[in-house]
Amino acid sequence: MNYIKYCIPLLMLCSCKGKVETIKPIVQAISESVYASGVVKAQNQYDVYSPVSGIVSQVLVAEGDTVKKGQLLLIISNQIQKLNRDNAILNQQFTDVNANQGKLNEALSNIQLTKNKMLNDSVLNVRQKNLWDQKIGSKVEFEQREIAFQNTKNAYLSSIIRYKDLKRQVNFTAAQAKKSLELTNSLENDFKIRSEVDGIVYAFTKSKGETVNPQTAIGVIGGITDFELEMEVDEYDILKIRKGMKVYLNLDSYKGKVFEAEIVKINPLMNLRTKTFKVEGRFVSAPEVLYPNISFEANILLQSKDKAMLIPRNFLLNDSNVVNKKGELIKVVTGLKDFQKIEILSGISANDELQKPSNAN
Repeated sequence: MNYIKYCIPLLMLCSCKGKVETIKPIVQAISESVYASGVVKAQNQYDVYSPVSGIVSQVLVAEGDTVKKGQLLLIISNQIQKLNRDNAILNQQFTDVNANQGKLNEALSNIQLTKNKMLNDSVLNVRQKNLWDQKIGSKVEFEQREIAFQNTKNAYLSSIIRYKDLKRQVNFTAAQAKKSLELTNSLENDFKIRSEVDGIVYAFTKSKGETVNPQTAIGVIGGITDFELEMEVDEYDILKIRKGMKVYLNLDSYKGKVFEAEIVKINPLMNLRTKTFKVEGRFVSAPEVLYPNISFEANILLQSKDKAMLIPRNFLLNDSNVVNKKGELIKVVTGLKDFQKIEILSGISANDELQKPSNAN
Protein backbone atom coordinates (compact mmCIF):
# COMPACT_ATOMS: atom_id res chain seq x y z
CA MET A 1 0.00 0.00 0.00
CA ASN A 2 1.16 3.50 -0.86
CA TYR A 3 0.16 6.24 1.55
CA ILE A 4 0.48 9.97 0.94
CA LYS A 5 2.93 11.48 3.43
CA TYR A 6 2.67 15.13 4.32
CA CYS A 7 5.52 15.47 6.80
CA ILE A 8 9.13 14.32 7.22
CA PRO A 9 10.12 11.60 9.71
CA LEU A 10 10.43 12.60 13.35
CA LEU A 11 13.90 13.46 14.61
CA MET A 12 14.66 11.01 17.35
CA LEU A 13 16.58 12.43 20.29
CA CYS A 14 18.41 9.58 21.90
CA SER A 15 19.03 10.13 25.57
CA CYS A 16 19.75 6.58 26.44
CA LYS A 17 19.59 5.30 29.94
CA GLY A 18 20.17 1.66 29.44
CA LYS A 19 17.72 0.64 26.74
CA VAL A 20 15.11 3.38 27.32
CA GLU A 21 14.30 5.34 24.16
CA THR A 22 13.41 9.02 24.65
CA ILE A 23 12.22 11.85 22.40
CA LYS A 24 10.97 15.39 22.50
CA PRO A 25 7.79 16.43 20.65
CA ILE A 26 8.32 18.22 17.35
CA VAL A 27 6.15 20.76 15.51
CA GLN A 28 5.30 19.75 11.94
CA ALA A 29 2.45 19.50 9.47
CA ILE A 30 0.13 16.50 9.78
CA SER A 31 -2.84 15.17 7.93
CA GLU A 32 -5.43 12.54 8.85
CA SER A 33 -6.76 10.37 6.07
CA VAL A 34 -8.81 7.25 5.36
CA TYR A 35 -7.51 4.48 3.12
CA ALA A 36 -9.59 3.33 0.15
CA SER A 37 -9.03 1.08 -2.84
CA GLY A 38 -10.91 1.02 -6.11
CA VAL A 39 -10.98 1.07 -9.88
CA VAL A 40 -11.25 3.70 -12.59
CA LYS A 41 -14.52 3.72 -14.54
CA ALA A 42 -15.36 5.52 -17.76
CA GLN A 43 -18.17 8.03 -17.32
CA ASN A 44 -21.56 6.35 -17.88
CA GLN A 45 -19.81 2.99 -18.15
CA TYR A 46 -22.21 0.05 -18.17
CA ASP A 47 -22.32 -3.64 -19.01
CA VAL A 48 -24.36 -4.50 -22.10
CA TYR A 49 -26.98 -7.23 -21.60
CA SER A 50 -29.51 -8.80 -23.92
CA PRO A 51 -33.09 -8.70 -22.57
CA VAL A 52 -33.90 -11.93 -24.45
CA SER A 53 -32.25 -15.25 -25.21
CA GLY A 54 -31.41 -16.16 -28.77
CA ILE A 55 -28.84 -16.59 -31.51
CA VAL A 56 -26.84 -13.62 -32.79
CA SER A 57 -27.65 -12.90 -36.44
CA GLN A 58 -25.61 -9.67 -36.87
CA VAL A 59 -22.83 -7.91 -34.97
CA LEU A 60 -22.56 -4.27 -36.02
CA VAL A 61 -19.70 -2.97 -33.81
CA ALA A 62 -16.23 -4.00 -32.72
CA GLU A 63 -14.08 -3.22 -29.70
CA GLY A 64 -12.71 0.31 -29.92
CA ASP A 65 -15.59 1.64 -32.07
CA THR A 66 -17.17 4.97 -31.17
CA VAL A 67 -20.95 4.76 -30.83
CA LYS A 68 -23.86 7.17 -30.40
CA LYS A 69 -26.78 6.76 -28.04
CA GLY A 70 -29.40 4.57 -29.73
CA GLN A 71 -26.96 3.13 -32.26
CA LEU A 72 -27.57 -0.51 -33.17
CA LEU A 73 -24.95 -2.87 -31.72
CA LEU A 74 -26.25 -6.37 -32.30
CA ILE A 75 -29.29 -8.12 -33.77
CA ILE A 76 -30.69 -11.41 -32.45
CA SER A 77 -32.58 -13.82 -34.71
CA ASN A 78 -36.32 -13.26 -34.20
CA GLN A 79 -38.28 -15.09 -36.91
CA ILE A 80 -41.04 -16.14 -34.53
CA GLN A 81 -41.37 -12.61 -33.23
CA LYS A 82 -41.75 -11.30 -36.78
CA LEU A 83 -44.61 -13.74 -37.37
CA ASN A 84 -46.24 -12.57 -34.15
CA ARG A 85 -45.92 -8.98 -35.34
CA ASP A 86 -47.48 -9.80 -38.73
CA ASN A 87 -50.35 -11.53 -36.94
CA ALA A 88 -50.81 -8.49 -34.68
CA ILE A 89 -50.92 -6.20 -37.74
CA LEU A 90 -53.64 -8.34 -39.36
CA ASN A 91 -55.62 -8.36 -36.13
CA GLN A 92 -55.39 -4.59 -35.83
CA GLN A 93 -56.52 -4.11 -39.42
CA PHE A 94 -59.48 -6.44 -38.88
CA THR A 95 -60.59 -4.76 -35.66
CA ASP A 96 -59.91 -1.14 -36.69
CA VAL A 97 -62.84 1.26 -36.12
CA ASN A 98 -62.87 2.27 -39.79
CA ALA A 99 -63.04 -1.39 -40.83
CA ASN A 100 -66.13 -1.83 -38.66
CA GLN A 101 -67.82 1.42 -39.63
CA GLY A 102 -70.35 -0.53 -41.74
CA LYS A 103 -71.66 -2.32 -38.65
CA LEU A 104 -71.98 0.98 -36.82
CA ASN A 105 -73.78 2.62 -39.74
CA GLU A 106 -76.18 -0.35 -39.91
CA ALA A 107 -76.92 0.04 -36.20
CA LEU A 108 -77.53 3.79 -36.69
CA SER A 109 -79.91 3.05 -39.57
CA ASN A 110 -81.80 0.63 -37.38
CA ILE A 111 -82.16 3.34 -34.73
CA GLN A 112 -83.64 5.73 -37.30
CA LEU A 113 -85.97 3.01 -38.65
CA THR A 114 -87.36 2.06 -35.24
CA LYS A 115 -87.67 5.72 -34.33
CA ASN A 116 -89.79 6.47 -37.42
CA LYS A 117 -91.98 3.42 -36.73
CA MET A 118 -92.38 4.50 -33.10
CA LEU A 119 -93.43 8.01 -34.16
CA ASN A 120 -95.94 6.59 -36.65
CA ASP A 121 -97.38 4.20 -34.05
CA SER A 122 -97.55 7.07 -31.57
CA VAL A 123 -99.69 9.13 -34.00
CA LEU A 124 -102.00 6.17 -34.72
CA ASN A 125 -102.31 5.48 -30.99
CA VAL A 126 -103.33 9.08 -30.28
CA ARG A 127 -105.92 9.00 -33.06
CA GLN A 128 -107.39 5.72 -31.84
CA LYS A 129 -107.57 7.12 -28.29
CA ASN A 130 -109.42 10.21 -29.52
CA LEU A 131 -111.91 7.99 -31.38
CA TRP A 132 -112.37 5.79 -28.33
CA ASP A 133 -112.97 8.87 -26.20
CA GLN A 134 -115.81 9.71 -28.65
CA LYS A 135 -117.13 6.13 -28.34
CA ILE A 136 -116.05 5.43 -31.92
CA GLY A 137 -114.41 2.09 -32.66
CA SER A 138 -113.82 -0.72 -30.25
CA LYS A 139 -111.74 -0.94 -27.11
CA VAL A 140 -109.80 -3.84 -28.61
CA GLU A 141 -108.63 -1.64 -31.50
CA PHE A 142 -107.51 1.05 -29.05
CA GLU A 143 -105.59 -1.48 -26.91
CA GLN A 144 -103.93 -2.97 -30.02
CA ARG A 145 -102.74 0.50 -31.12
CA GLU A 146 -101.43 1.19 -27.62
CA ILE A 147 -99.57 -2.14 -27.48
CA ALA A 148 -98.09 -1.55 -30.96
CA PHE A 149 -96.82 1.87 -29.85
CA GLN A 150 -95.19 0.44 -26.69
CA ASN A 151 -93.53 -2.33 -28.73
CA THR A 152 -92.02 0.07 -31.25
CA LYS A 153 -90.93 2.39 -28.43
CA ASN A 154 -89.13 -0.49 -26.70
CA ALA A 155 -87.60 -1.51 -30.03
CA TYR A 156 -86.31 2.04 -30.53
CA LEU A 157 -84.74 2.20 -27.05
CA SER A 158 -83.22 -1.25 -27.54
CA SER A 159 -81.68 -0.19 -30.86
CA ILE A 160 -79.96 2.74 -29.10
CA ILE A 161 -78.55 0.42 -26.44
CA ARG A 162 -77.36 -2.08 -29.07
CA TYR A 163 -75.62 0.73 -31.01
CA LYS A 164 -73.83 1.99 -27.89
CA ASP A 165 -72.75 -1.55 -26.96
CA LEU A 166 -71.53 -2.19 -30.50
CA LYS A 167 -69.60 1.07 -30.60
CA ARG A 168 -68.00 0.38 -27.20
CA GLN A 169 -67.07 -3.14 -28.29
CA VAL A 170 -65.58 -1.92 -31.59
CA ASN A 171 -63.55 0.78 -29.83
CA PHE A 172 -62.35 -1.66 -27.14
CA THR A 173 -61.34 -4.33 -29.66
CA ALA A 174 -59.55 -1.75 -31.82
CA ALA A 175 -57.68 -0.32 -28.83
CA GLN A 176 -56.78 -3.81 -27.62
CA ALA A 177 -55.43 -4.77 -31.04
CA LYS A 178 -53.42 -1.54 -31.18
CA LYS A 179 -51.86 -2.21 -27.78
CA SER A 180 -51.12 -5.78 -28.81
CA LEU A 181 -49.27 -4.50 -31.86
CA GLU A 182 -47.35 -1.98 -29.76
CA LEU A 183 -46.38 -4.76 -27.34
CA THR A 184 -45.28 -6.97 -30.21
CA ASN A 185 -43.19 -4.15 -31.68
CA SER A 186 -41.68 -3.51 -28.25
CA LEU A 187 -40.78 -7.17 -27.84
CA GLU A 188 -39.30 -7.18 -31.33
CA ASN A 189 -37.10 -4.23 -30.33
CA ASP A 190 -35.68 -6.41 -27.55
CA PHE A 191 -33.98 -8.42 -30.30
CA LYS A 192 -32.09 -5.29 -31.37
CA ILE A 193 -29.46 -4.23 -28.82
CA ARG A 194 -28.68 -0.50 -28.93
CA SER A 195 -26.19 1.72 -27.13
CA GLU A 196 -27.58 3.58 -24.14
CA VAL A 197 -24.90 6.32 -24.19
CA ASP A 198 -22.51 8.18 -26.44
CA GLY A 199 -19.14 6.53 -25.95
CA ILE A 200 -16.74 3.82 -26.99
CA VAL A 201 -17.05 0.03 -27.11
CA TYR A 202 -14.47 -1.16 -24.57
CA ALA A 203 -15.39 -4.82 -24.86
CA PHE A 204 -17.69 -6.95 -27.01
CA THR A 205 -17.62 -10.69 -26.59
CA LYS A 206 -20.19 -12.09 -29.04
CA SER A 207 -19.95 -13.09 -32.70
CA LYS A 208 -22.51 -14.12 -35.30
CA GLY A 209 -24.03 -17.51 -34.55
CA GLU A 210 -23.30 -17.43 -30.81
CA THR A 211 -26.05 -17.50 -28.19
CA VAL A 212 -26.93 -14.70 -25.79
CA ASN A 213 -29.07 -14.59 -22.64
CA PRO A 214 -30.17 -11.99 -20.08
CA GLN A 215 -27.79 -13.36 -17.40
CA THR A 216 -24.47 -12.82 -19.20
CA ALA A 217 -22.98 -9.47 -20.23
CA ILE A 218 -22.04 -9.23 -23.91
CA GLY A 219 -19.98 -6.03 -23.77
CA VAL A 220 -18.88 -2.86 -21.96
CA ILE A 221 -19.58 0.67 -23.19
CA GLY A 222 -18.63 3.98 -21.58
CA GLY A 223 -17.52 7.56 -22.11
CA ILE A 224 -14.46 8.40 -24.16
CA THR A 225 -12.67 11.20 -22.28
CA ASP A 226 -14.16 11.56 -18.80
CA PHE A 227 -13.40 9.00 -16.10
CA GLU A 228 -14.71 8.42 -12.58
CA LEU A 229 -13.32 6.73 -9.49
CA GLU A 230 -15.13 3.97 -7.63
CA MET A 231 -13.69 3.40 -4.16
CA GLU A 232 -14.50 0.91 -1.43
CA VAL A 233 -14.45 2.44 2.07
CA ASP A 234 -14.62 0.33 5.22
CA GLU A 235 -17.80 0.62 7.29
CA TYR A 236 -15.75 1.86 10.28
CA ASP A 237 -14.55 4.88 8.28
CA ILE A 238 -17.62 5.80 6.20
CA LEU A 239 -19.08 8.25 8.74
CA LYS A 240 -15.94 10.39 8.42
CA ILE A 241 -16.35 10.83 4.65
CA ARG A 242 -18.03 13.91 3.17
CA LYS A 243 -18.64 15.12 -0.38
CA GLY A 244 -15.97 17.52 -1.59
CA MET A 245 -13.13 15.94 0.41
CA LYS A 246 -9.79 15.69 -1.38
CA VAL A 247 -8.47 12.32 -2.49
CA TYR A 248 -4.84 11.49 -3.29
CA LEU A 249 -4.33 8.29 -5.24
CA ASN A 250 -1.68 6.09 -6.77
CA LEU A 251 -2.65 4.29 -9.98
CA ASP A 252 -1.08 0.89 -10.54
CA SER A 253 -0.41 1.95 -14.14
CA TYR A 254 1.44 5.13 -13.01
CA LYS A 255 3.87 3.96 -10.37
CA GLY A 256 5.38 6.70 -8.24
CA LYS A 257 2.89 9.39 -9.31
CA VAL A 258 0.18 10.94 -7.14
CA PHE A 259 -3.06 12.28 -8.60
CA GLU A 260 -5.65 14.47 -6.94
CA ALA A 261 -9.39 13.91 -6.96
CA GLU A 262 -12.45 14.82 -4.88
CA ILE A 263 -15.44 12.96 -3.46
CA VAL A 264 -18.63 13.55 -5.49
CA LYS A 265 -20.98 10.83 -4.22
CA ILE A 266 -21.39 8.49 -1.26
CA ASN A 267 -23.64 5.50 -1.88
CA PRO A 268 -25.58 4.90 1.37
CA LEU A 269 -26.06 1.11 1.08
CA MET A 270 -23.36 -1.12 2.53
CA ASN A 271 -22.17 -4.19 0.66
CA LEU A 272 -22.96 -6.98 3.14
CA ARG A 273 -20.37 -9.32 1.64
CA THR A 274 -17.38 -6.94 1.83
CA LYS A 275 -18.65 -4.68 4.66
CA THR A 276 -17.73 -1.64 2.57
CA PHE A 277 -19.47 1.37 1.03
CA LYS A 278 -19.01 2.54 -2.55
CA VAL A 279 -17.71 6.12 -2.76
CA GLU A 280 -17.39 7.89 -6.10
CA GLY A 281 -14.78 10.49 -6.98
CA ARG A 282 -13.79 12.77 -9.83
CA PHE A 283 -10.26 13.65 -10.98
CA VAL A 284 -8.96 17.14 -10.26
CA SER A 285 -5.68 16.32 -12.00
CA ALA A 286 -5.98 13.28 -14.23
CA PRO A 287 -3.37 11.35 -16.24
CA GLU A 288 -3.26 11.96 -19.97
CA VAL A 289 -4.20 8.35 -20.80
CA LEU A 290 -6.66 6.22 -18.87
CA TYR A 291 -8.56 2.99 -19.40
CA PRO A 292 -11.52 1.53 -17.50
CA ASN A 293 -10.96 -0.89 -14.62
CA ILE A 294 -7.43 0.32 -13.80
CA SER A 295 -6.99 -0.27 -10.06
CA PHE A 296 -5.68 2.23 -7.54
CA GLU A 297 -5.10 2.89 -3.85
CA ALA A 298 -6.09 6.20 -2.30
CA ASN A 299 -6.10 8.31 0.82
CA ILE A 300 -9.16 10.44 1.49
CA LEU A 301 -7.97 13.55 3.34
CA LEU A 302 -10.09 14.19 6.44
CA GLN A 303 -8.18 17.02 8.17
CA SER A 304 -4.78 18.67 8.08
CA LYS A 305 -2.71 21.17 10.08
CA ASP A 306 0.40 23.06 9.03
CA LYS A 307 1.73 23.26 12.61
CA ALA A 308 1.01 20.59 15.19
CA MET A 309 2.94 19.21 18.16
CA LEU A 310 3.59 15.57 17.32
CA ILE A 311 4.92 12.43 18.97
CA PRO A 312 5.23 8.89 17.59
CA ARG A 313 2.04 6.91 18.15
CA ASN A 314 3.94 4.16 19.98
CA PHE A 315 4.87 6.69 22.70
CA LEU A 316 1.19 7.03 23.63
CA LEU A 317 -0.10 4.75 26.37
CA ASN A 318 -3.76 3.71 26.52
CA ASP A 319 -4.64 6.42 23.94
CA SER A 320 -4.44 9.23 26.54
CA ASN A 321 -1.17 9.05 28.52
CA VAL A 322 2.55 9.54 28.01
CA VAL A 323 5.55 8.76 30.23
CA ASN A 324 8.03 11.56 30.97
CA LYS A 325 11.78 11.16 31.42
CA LYS A 326 11.32 10.52 35.13
CA GLY A 327 8.91 7.67 34.45
CA GLU A 328 5.85 9.64 35.56
CA LEU A 329 2.50 9.04 33.83
CA ILE A 330 1.05 12.22 32.30
CA LYS A 331 -2.46 12.53 30.89
CA VAL A 332 -2.67 14.25 27.48
CA VAL A 333 -5.34 15.35 25.03
CA THR A 334 -4.78 14.13 21.46
CA GLY A 335 -5.82 15.51 18.07
CA LEU A 336 -5.04 14.46 14.50
CA LYS A 337 -3.19 11.28 13.76
CA ASP A 338 -1.71 9.45 10.81
CA PHE A 339 -0.16 6.00 10.56
CA GLN A 340 2.98 6.98 12.50
CA LYS A 341 2.36 10.16 14.49
CA ILE A 342 -0.29 11.73 16.71
CA GLU A 343 -0.96 15.34 17.66
CA ILE A 344 -0.81 16.38 21.33
CA LEU A 345 -3.16 19.26 22.11
CA SER A 346 -2.45 19.65 25.83
CA GLY A 347 -0.76 17.99 28.81
CA ILE A 348 2.87 18.45 27.75
CA SER A 349 5.02 21.07 26.02
CA ALA A 350 7.46 20.84 23.13
CA ASN A 351 10.34 20.94 25.64
CA ASP A 352 9.20 17.91 27.63
CA GLU A 353 11.27 14.78 27.16
CA LEU A 354 9.31 11.55 26.93
CA GLN A 355 10.31 7.94 27.17
CA LYS A 356 8.86 5.05 25.24
CA PRO A 357 6.46 2.94 27.30
CA SER A 358 7.94 -0.44 28.15
CA ASN A 359 5.03 -2.30 26.55
CA ALA A 360 5.25 -0.33 23.27
CA ASN A 361 6.59 -1.83 20.07
